[in-house]
Amino acid sequence: MASIDPMPRPFSPLVNRFRPIRRTTVTVLTTLVLSTLALTGCTGPAEPPSLPPAGVYDHGPANEDSSAKPAPTDGPAGAVTQPLRAAGWFCAQVRANADGRALWCRIARRDEADMVHAQTAEFLLDHDDRLAWAWFPPPQPSVDDEGWDQVPAAAAPALAAIWPDARDRVRQEIGDFDRDLQDHKGPFKDGLPRVDWQDEHADYDYSSIDGLIVTARDASVRRWPFGGEHYATTMSSAVGDLRAGGYDCFYPPQQSCNRPQSNGYFRVGLRGDQIVSAQFGIGSLIESGRQKHPLSQEFPHGLTFLTDAVRGPVTERIEQSRKTGTSFAGIVAGTIVIIDASRGAVHDDDLVAYFDIQIGVSLTATHGWLPQS
Repeated sequence: MASIDPMPRPFSPLVNRFRPIRRTTVTVLTTLVLSTLALTGCTGPAEPPSLPPAGVYDHGPANEDSSAKPAPTDGPAGAVTQPLRAAGWFCAQVRANADGRALWCRIARRDEADMVHAQTAEFLLDHDDRLAWAWFPPPQPSVDDEGWDQVPAAAAPALAAIWPDARDRVRQEIGDFDRDLQDHKGPFKDGLPRVDWQDEHADYDYSSIDGLIVTARDASVRRWPFGGEHYATTMSSAVGDLRAGGYDCFYPPQQSCNRPQSNGYFRVGLRGDQIVSAQFGIGSLIESGRQKHPLSQEFPHGLTFLTDAVRGPVTERIEQSRKTGTSFAGIVAGTIVIIDASRGAVHDDDLVAYFDIQIGVSLTATHGWLPQS
């Protein structure tokens, strides 16, 4: 293994700041589930709607297009994203195929400690541009405010843009559910903290764990888009370079790698061996205007998990943020790039910062991966 210089110590406190919120999230959700089961009894609860729906990715390539594009501004696709875009969300079409296209929206909010709490929304439209499926996951909660009301705040105006009568029903059902949950009231459906309802447009299922899942009644997509080849390589081809950069990677099956020298991480969302999303953390140390922690210290051969077509522009965009200590959300060379900056000490030409970076977007309705096909 190549000799890797240790990461400068100023980065470690910044990295560690991101970990308590993950533990908080798990603790909150676990408490909600256990308290509800105590009220309703352990009765072998029924499964909630599967994520993703059964069979939607069990198909061969269907004219897959993984080149990201700006979110449409017309038709139903433009309508459902317009309220989010107007509220400051970043939205894009992240992939498409012969049967439909997937849209993804994200907003990042910062708390008083400068920690980022992201919220996303996902939409799937059929080949006739009708909304077939939508998902509004719970936002990453802050310590002081769990933010469950942010799901209806996003979902109600987005869905009302195409189904006007959905707005009040979404707010009412979720509001009643959350108030009952806080007051330890019930019952909840099938022993789980969830509620479902229907209208003439769609079936709705809401839980504190998964958020709001919307399945349209008059539109469907049989083969969901799964491409990632435009911007990403395979994990098996990238793991060697990650190890050379000091990451502890044991793939397969491991999809999350750690870098002990810098307390860093690298994790991927996969379909089989194909990378469809990658997330990693890296610091920046600018002294007298010069970068003292080059990217090559952690990626000695460059970002080889990216394809040749996008590697240069994406790397340049990342380096720009590392130099200036700024965040970014956008499309670079047909690739989704999300950079959340956490700045430490800043003085004249000196800068200490840490960056959580996301390349690409996980497949719609997944938490980042699919089994080997």
